[in-house]
Amino acid sequence: MPKAIWNGVVLAESDHTEIVEGNHYFPPESIHQEYFLPSDTQTVCPWKGVAHYYTLEVNGKVNRDAAWYYPSPKPAAKNITGYVAFWRGVEVVD
Repeated sequence: MPKAIWNGVVLAESDHTEIVEGNHYFPPESIHQEYFLPSDTQTVCPWKGVAHYYTLEVNGKVNRDAAWYYPSPKPAAKNITGYVAFWRGVEVVD
């Protein structure tokens, strides 16, 4: 089962991730919300739409904008609506 791990803690785990451009996108219900803080950061992907970000806080350490999701993606990416992906040192293992 794919898991997202950072600072020794499992942030998300699910057998139902969507893989897009090499990234595992985890369903919203698989996220351990206690580690996620809202961020004002947004970026735009030409085919997916506007990405919103979370900052992670685990055991007193902060990883800014290390997770992202598309709350209202373009039609080509509707399968990842609300799903969360990771970068910036977050390890995704199967």
